[in-house]
Amino acid sequence: MSVGILGTKLGMTQVFDEEGRAIPVTVVQAGPCTVTQIKTKQTDGYTAVQLGYKEVKPKAINKPEMGHLTKSSAPPLRHLREYRLDKTDEFELGGQVKVDIFSADQIVDVTGTSIGRGFAGYQKRHNFKRGPMAHGSKNHRLPGSTGAGTTPGRTFPGKRMAGRYGGTQTTIRKLQVVRVDSERNLLLIKGAVPGKPGALLSIAPTNKVGR
Repeated sequence: MSVGILGTKLGMTQVFDEEGRAIPVTVVQAGPCTVTQIKTKQTDGYTAVQLGYKEVKPKAINKPEMGHLTKSSAPPLRHLREYRLDKTDEFELGGQVKVDIFSADQIVDVTGTSIGRGFAGYQKRHNFKRGPMAHGSKNHRLPGSTGAGTTPGRTFPGKRMAGRYGGTQTTIRKLQVVRVDSERNLLLIKGAVPGKPGALLSIAPTNKVGR
């Protein structure tokens, strides 16, 4: 894997390419992130880099977290995330990871929490078809049968039914970076990404094995 970066979703807009075509993009405030821990095979059993993002007031962080951040001389940071790497030689404790690690036309994976839609029904949650809409029909948005009759006489676990929809970790793979603004730490990514404006995102280069 390659090191990624944490950021905040700002919203969507559109930009125009050299031929005048409109490209829908998501604007992400990406980094800068502080290297808060470097893990090695000798100390942790694997190699990884932990990054911290979004500085907050000291009272917003508990003492164990604050003690962990003090080891890297980092300020109080709200979010921590680690990225597994083959080598960590190029990173140093307390260093900065900025948006310039990406380039235009690069392919990335974006991970975030999808928009929560509350308690949703069968059509919205599982794309079930509705029943007949004629006045005599008694089944417009009902689920139909949920059991298997006398045997086994119960509903099996995992059956698709109404329930909580959204609000889960979601990864959108193979999105294209349209522009990189190093001065303002902005990433313009083609298409939509998970979450509402203000949501935390993790952007990492797409694994070449999966492409």
